[in-house]
Amino acid sequence: MENKQHLIALDLDGTLLSDKKEISEKNKQILHQAMKQGHIVVIATGRPHRASIQYYHELGLKTPMVNFNGALIHHPTDKKWDALHSPMPKRTALAVVEACYELDVNNVLAEVRDDVFLDRYDQEIIDLFQHVGNEESPFTIGSLKSHLTEDPTSLLIHPKEDHITELRNHLTDYHAEFIEHRKWGAPWNIIEIVKKGMSKAVGLQKISQYYHIPKERIIAFGDEDNDLEMLEYAGVGVAMGNAIDELKSVANHETETNEQNGVGTFIEEYLKLESRAF
Repeated sequence: MENKQHLIALDLDGTLLSDKKEISEKNKQILHQAMKQGHIVVIATGRPHRASIQYYHELGLKTPMVNFNGALIHHPTDKKWDALHSPMPKRTALAVVEACYELDVNNVLAEVRDDVFLDRYDQEIIDLFQHVGNEESPFTIGSLKSHLTEDPTSLLIHPKEDHITELRNHLTDYHAEFIEHRKWGAPWNIIEIVKKGMSKAVGLQKISQYYHIPKERIIAFGDEDNDLEMLEYAGVGVAMGNAIDELKSVANHETETNEQNGVGTFIEEYLKLESRAF
């Protein structure tokens, strides 16, 4: 293969997916072409397993997957693969929950892999999760203090609009040695928290070592602040046209937006697929 094997890491929302949360025909075709030529395609997302597995199957992947921004790295179709689950200590999580209510947030939600614990009943959030998960999410509703018995994979905070900066500053000032916090993209201003040191780059490192692919042959696509470490880690970091400015500044390349098949466009050119397609 004159084209050396590359590892292609894909964020989902705002990157591989259109705004309607679909994979376009063009993106799908080009990714299949890349896989046919021996390149490895992986999903690296902040979403839990249950909310990304449909896209994994749609692309016909047989590779490991990075969920929860690196807090869970596993192989959906190979149970023998050495999965890595790095939840945050329950103690830390409950201290953060406490702080959230002092800052008067709307709600807090904890995820233990695919189980969801919602602190206060909130139909909008339930609908969002059932929609995103594409199946019934295993919800437990009620105070996290009494219901959260295990270390959570991630915490999601739904702050009041005008409190976001204050909340993030508080998390940085008081909890920085234990946690990482990131903001979801619009329209949901949700703050996501994972254990300190977790990022999609951790997942990429584990997977690239597994396939013996050097950094310079890792192509990573993203659009949000949870993609920063991954794009910095990859030899070929690609920011979407719709990405935040901070990400564009660390990327090696910029492609079209998620609505314009930016992923497919870049891969086709970079791996020179069209000339060798048939």
